[in-house]
This record gives sequence, structure tokens and C-alpha cells, in this order.
Amino acid sequence: MKYLIIIILILNTTGLSAQTENRYIAEGNDAYKLQQFGKAAESYRQALRENPDNTTAIFNLGNALYKNKQYEEALKTYESLQDKTDDKILQSQAIYNKGVIFSQQKKLEESIDAYKQVLRINPADSMGRDNLQRALNEKQKQDQQQQQQNQQNDNNNRPPPKNKLNQQQVEQLLKALEEQEKKLQEKVNKKPPVPGQPDKDW
Repeated sequence: MKYLIIIILILNTTGLSAQTENRYIAEGNDAYKLQQFGKAAESYRQALRENPDNTTAIFNLGNALYKNKQYEEALKTYESLQDKTDDKILQSQAIYNKGVIFSQQKKLEESIDAYKQVLRINPADSMGRDNLQRALNEKQKQDQQQQQQNQQNDNNNRPPPKNKLNQQQVEQLLKALEEQEKKLQEKVNKKPPVPGQPDKDW
């Protein structure tokens, strides 16, 4: 299953503080491109020290954390971004990336919910729709496997059928069978010779 994380490049802002933030974000983006995700995360954090509300730095920090396999911290970062911006597209991208993390962790219910949220915000999001379909297919497969496993466990845990006859009944049944066999033997032994067949005389 292939999912794609979205990264935002620098937004143009003005002012000295903004220039410092942008420099840190640019350094983070360069490190990110070189797959130095720990270094990228540190650069984004430096940008956030300059301006804790810089949504680009928050978003890209989440991505660097995700790539560095720090999934829980990445999720918290995306959630904090949702509280700091009214930009619906940016919110949908953060939710989309949360969906990607949930898919990677095989938390398919949460993943499905995230992709549905993305499509509520931006119904034209084709990646969100594609990943929703993948997650639904994966969930269906997982449910079928779980159902088969449960059936197998039920069959394995089912006690063998109990013998409904007690010891005394078994002995009575055996005696009755022996009696029947004895009577049958007696009948066979007493059977008269077939007429028209002469006794052998030699």
C-alpha cells in the first residue's frame, strides 16, 4: 500500500523575524530532501522558536517526524496545526497525513475516519479518495481474515461431542448385541438342509 506525505515549501513573508523563520524552514526543507529527517525536524523547531504559530514550520515538522518514524509525535504536531489555522486546505492536508500514519500503523478505522474528514473539507481531493478506498479495501480484507480466524478458533475450542450413554447403558447395549449375535448363530446352526440335495455318501 503506497501513501504520499505532502510537504509545504516556504511561504513568502516579510520582516526580520520572518526572514529568520524562512531561513530555518529552507534549511529544514534542504535536509528533508536529503532524507536527513532528524536535522530537518530540528530546523523546523528553530523556526517555531522564532514564531510558534508558523503553520508551514508546524506542518513540515510533522512530516519530518513521520519520516523519522516518530509517529505519535507527528500526529500531535498535525493536531496542533489544526488548532492554529483556519486554512481549510492546510487542515485537510494535515488530516490527510494523519490518515497516512494511521494506515502505516494498521489503525484502519482511524485512517478511514481521517480520509473521510479530508473529503468533507475538500471533496475534490483525489489522493484522499484513493487512500480512503485503499483503507476500506484493507479493512474489508482484515475483517474477512479475522472472521476466518474466529471460525477456526471456535472449531478448535469446541469440545468433542460427549458420549450420551453412561457406563450402565453401554454394558446393556453390549449384552443386547451379544444376545442378538448368539440367536443369529443358533438360527444358522439349526437351519435344515436344502431339499433336493442328497446327503453325500462316500
